[in-house]
Amino acid sequence: MTRPYAPGYRIPTDLLLKAYASGVFPMAESAGDPEVFWVRPETRGVIPLNAFHMPKSLRKVIRQNRFDIRIDTDFAGVIDACAEEREERTSTWINAPIREAYIKLFEQGHCHSVEAWRDGLLVGGLYGVKLGRAFFGESMFSRETDASKVCLAHLVERLRERDFALLDTQFTTEHLKRFGAIDVPRGRYEKLLHEALKGNAVFYP
Repeated sequence: MTRPYAPGYRIPTDLLLKAYASGVFPMAESAGDPEVFWVRPETRGVIPLNAFHMPKSLRKVIRQNRFDIRIDTDFAGVIDACAEEREERTSTWINAPIREAYIKLFEQGHCHSVEAWRDGLLVGGLYGVKLGRAFFGESMFSRETDASKVCLAHLVERLRERDFALLDTQFTTEHLKRFGAIDVPRGRYEKLLHEALKGNAVFYP
């Protein structure tokens, strides 16, 4: 980690993209904290695209077409939902400078959201940064059971179809490990990232 930005500082999008290209990403201590610090973990979470594990229960949910899956229709709604306090998490690392910067990245075509809708309501989703043939997953949320899981499955399917080489999850959790997420040492991750930044894959449209 390096020094934080001064309070009220805006994160330049060109700097943010350079940070991702070098294996670094920003976080904040809490939503109300105006400062941002940079993180370069010793181990990095990734989901190997050729080893994604689809639980049988999730396959069933997808076959039921319970959710309407959309891409990039309400990016701001997704990032705001990811920043909401929940029973299992009373704080978030998404603060005002981060929200502003990622919305600008979205407007520039570097950020994308996968969204689960039901009865006209946004009930789940995820968002991340796209660079070269890499997708850096940032956060996800669910307001209905399995909504974010279905979004993750659709994300992996899209990345596979479009010749992406890397799905970065930053860190691993027990939840993500159920889908095949693994920890890789920094050196190995940087090699994977270097290869993924060669060429270009189109996420959307």
